[in-house]
Amino acid sequence: MKQGRILIVDDNKNVLSALRILLNTYFEEVTLLSSPNTLLTMLKEKNPDVVLLDMNYSAGINTGNEGLFWLSEVKKAAPDLPVVLFTAYADIELAVTALKKGASDFIVKPWDNAKLLATLQSALELRLSRKEVTKLKEKQSVLNSQLNRENDICWGRSRGMQELLRLVEKVAKTDANVLITGENGTGKEVIARKIHQLSLRSNESIVTVDMGAITETLFESELFGHVKGAFTDARIDRAGKIEAADKGTLFLDEIGNLSYVLQAKLLNALQSRHVTRVGSNEPVPVDIRLICATNHNLFEDVEKGLFREDLLYRINTIQIEVPALRNRKEDIPELASFFLHRLAGKYHKKEATLSREAIAKMQEYAWPGNVRELEHTIEKALILSDNAVIEPSDLFLRPHEEKTNGSAPVTLDEMERTLIERAIRHHDNNLSAIAKELGISRPTLYSKIKKYGL
Repeated sequence: MKQGRILIVDDNKNVLSALRILLNTYFEEVTLLSSPNTLLTMLKEKNPDVVLLDMNYSAGINTGNEGLFWLSEVKKAAPDLPVVLFTAYADIELAVTALKKGASDFIVKPWDNAKLLATLQSALELRLSRKEVTKLKEKQSVLNSQLNRENDICWGRSRGMQELLRLVEKVAKTDANVLITGENGTGKEVIARKIHQLSLRSNESIVTVDMGAITETLFESELFGHVKGAFTDARIDRAGKIEAADKGTLFLDEIGNLSYVLQAKLLNALQSRHVTRVGSNEPVPVDIRLICATNHNLFEDVEKGLFREDLLYRINTIQIEVPALRNRKEDIPELASFFLHRLAGKYHKKEATLSREAIAKMQEYAWPGNVRELEHTIEKALILSDNAVIEPSDLFLRPHEEKTNGSAPVTLDEMERTLIERAIRHHDNNLSAIAKELGISRPTLYSKIKKYGL
């Protein structure tokens, strides 16, 4: 089976013709150069896996210095690229020098076909193994940047959550694309991770991308990756998030915040199952299980022209709606105890408990920030409480009715939160319109929404 690309540089056209006939059977692509003057340009254009380089090009000169010079130039441009040197003059000292300078091997003309093929195949295998190691390192680098989140989950005993759990268990065993919907803070990412844990891809990684936090200028680099030199700060080759999720799960959080223009680019990658790094022309195949999440009504966004219908049906094979915490208040005691137990050790308060009055107060609260707000409330209570038993006064809850009694917010954070809440209600969660009204960027708005659990 043909595999790999080879670039041959030799000033003898008969040699080039013979090598083309021989190597076309074994390599996917054979590129011939009769002069090394365009060698560096062709390296970028063709991205070969092996270079077969003649040692002498000027008439009457057989020192091999020209070959050594071009060998050095190739190694500067592509340090990991195997270079096999080709010469009509067998010189042991020259061969040793060439190997010291980075050559993979040395072939003497006239050549034996079997030996030449064996040498080039060996160089190709070296190249492919290096590429695989590089890819694994890049993938590991991306994965290491992901937050090391805990895997334990508290589902609660409410009917809605138990039905959701059964649906998750059923869907997880398939490779169907899943769209998780629900208000901010309901635990959409937790559901996504549970699906991954129960899936056939659980031994691989789940890679999370916060679509609301990616600017349009960084979108392609973050998702598709880039090659060295693709733009000013591209100092090394870097795998994108989609490529890093290969064989595992890709979780696109808040996909409803993606602009219409970028939706087309994402759709193309999802349909083709290939990504092309910025600055490269080489498509990289990817095998992913896709899970998306949003707090938007994407069907309404499609009608308003804000979201592509073809992308919606691509990501929405199965839809899972996560209920708001106010609609499952019977789960609050169990959730509160779960967070208390998980966080108590962190703050050296393992004896901490919740009073009945504190639990009752939490069950009366509307929880606009849902489960995320509940977790933050428990954490704040653990930090600020001086007693082992957390009482209602330790919870610092702010019911909406307290905000409408005529008293003004007393801190900058409260004023900012109030302004954002009003803008969200006024613009019906349209982040672009909200950001425009507040005079801030979408990523800044998104980070503040997360900060306040809105």
